[in-house]
Amino acid sequence: MLRNKLIVLFLLWAFASPAHEMTPAYPVVKPSHVTGVVKVELSLFNSREEIKYYEIDLFDLNWKSIPFSSTYKIISVGYKTRKNFTVYIRKSDLDEATYVCTTSKVKRQLESKTLVSSRICSRIDGMPA
Repeated sequence: MLRNKLIVLFLLWAFASPAHEMTPAYPVVKPSHVTGVVKVELSLFNSREEIKYYEIDLFDLNWKSIPFSSTYKIISVGYKTRKNFTVYIRKSDLDEATYVCTTSKVKRQLESKTLVSSRICSRIDGMPA
């Protein structure tokens, strides 16, 4: 009985670890200043003290990578801070582009401290205005 309670308590604690947050969940596709390219504007909030860097990715419905452009592919976001970023997508890839994701980058250490990497995705819906 006590063992079961401890297992449940451990599982609840394990799933309660804070992650990062990306908004909006369904970003609006907007025209960009470049012909044949659209943009998606997002914001990333870092609530993990041990994580400093996040990688930006663009995927199709089958999780295959799609080429895109951004100021940085890996962005630095301080603890408890928010950073806005823009992802530029070719109009020819817009029909396939489904998810814009950010993945936390765990710093490699000599000691064997295992940290969990997290991935947050926003789904791209709609056509450019």
